[in-house]
Amino acid sequence: MKRLIMCFLLASGFTFAQEAKVLTLAEAVSYALDNKADAEKSRLDIERGDAQIAEVRANALPQLSVSGSTTFNPLLQENVLPGEIFGLPGQSVRVAFGQEWTSNVSAQLSQVLFNQSVFTGLKAAKSTKEFYLLNHELTEEQIIEKVATAYYQVYQTEQMLENLQSNLDLTEQTVEIVKGLYDNGLAKKIDYDRTRVALNNLTSNRQQLINAVQLSQNALKFMIGMPIDEAIALPQETFDPGFLPEMNDDFMADRTEIKLINKQLELLNWQKKATQAEYYPSAAFVANYGWLGQGPEVPIWNGEDEGVFWGDMSSVGINIQIPIFNGFGTRSRVKQDKIEIEKAEADLRETKLALQLAYSNALAQLENSLITIRNQIENVELAQEVFNDTQNNYSLGLASLNDMLDAERDLADSKNNLTNARLDYKLAEVELLKSQGKLRTLNLNN
Repeated sequence: MKRLIMCFLLASGFTFAQEAKVLTLAEAVSYALDNKADAEKSRLDIERGDAQIAEVRANALPQLSVSGSTTFNPLLQENVLPGEIFGLPGQSVRVAFGQEWTSNVSAQLSQVLFNQSVFTGLKAAKSTKEFYLLNHELTEEQIIEKVATAYYQVYQTEQMLENLQSNLDLTEQTVEIVKGLYDNGLAKKIDYDRTRVALNNLTSNRQQLINAVQLSQNALKFMIGMPIDEAIALPQETFDPGFLPEMNDDFMADRTEIKLINKQLELLNWQKKATQAEYYPSAAFVANYGWLGQGPEVPIWNGEDEGVFWGDMSSVGINIQIPIFNGFGTRSRVKQDKIEIEKAEADLRETKLALQLAYSNALAQLENSLITIRNQIENVELAQEVFNDTQNNYSLGLASLNDMLDAERDLADSKNNLTNARLDYKLAEVELLKSQGKLRTLNLNN
């Protein structure tokens, strides 16, 4: 019955694998860059940067505005004038000025002639766009790193399940051998029971690994933005170690983190110059044109027949503003800008040191993992030979059950150690490519 159930599970797994989408690392990365929310948000940040740049440029373009109003004056202000004006010497005459209704429409045009802050902002606009582009590039590299790590962890879990299935097959053979010897009176019942316990434990562990595979696949699908219910399968060759990546001592120049901090320093320097521009005078051209209507009725829809009269007016001029003293406010802001620049320079030094450490560690880990893989491959072969010999000796009565179970356990451990070593190699490969600024070439190595 157990063998029937296992055959059904294996057949179901085979059918599932046949229907699943085969997903390479390159396809996983490409899918993530197209669908992951972080990548989409960084692309939107670029569009937002374009809008911010357009906003800065708008300050240097002509500004045109139109305004209008209608006012009702229920009480007109009266002024007292000398009576001589009206031929009434020695008397004072109260005169109300204005009309009960006034309406006006005016247009104003202004153009910056000189404003150092605006000009500095225009120069910084290009750097702002480059900053958002670099930030988008860094976001994509972070996504690639996370996807690669999750991808290799899926393969590791699948490989461990395969190792366990192989060990399970060997244990089944052992159970059959011990059962045959027990049926013929050549083995003890306790030996048969011990092998059955070992088989049951492996069956339970297998179910746990099946669940772990599903969980790791779900984590990968979430990482790349793929629907969780979509079935995937990884190609067999993905986990094999490749050649050591090309070494590059001058790797700092290619790191996006360094480029991003340098661009941030450039923007901070532009900010300081924009603050210093407050010391400069500014000049702007201003032109106004208006149309004013007054009368005892609403001027908007009445004319001279109703006592409403309209007249136009205009003015042209240049506004000049010369800063003299603002309580040392500008000097304080410049000092704050300098402090921000110094902090960014400190971050740059710290980042370079951290990148050097990551590069050295990744290089050492990669070399050690490659050596470990070679040793573990040999160790798996030796463990397989030891198990085969021990199994034969047990059948001939030349080895104990403990020897056979130990050999079986050693074979399983050596296979898992090889799987872990391969994962360590791949993770170190990702870290090394990242430290060299070549993370985007990762899919070329698989």
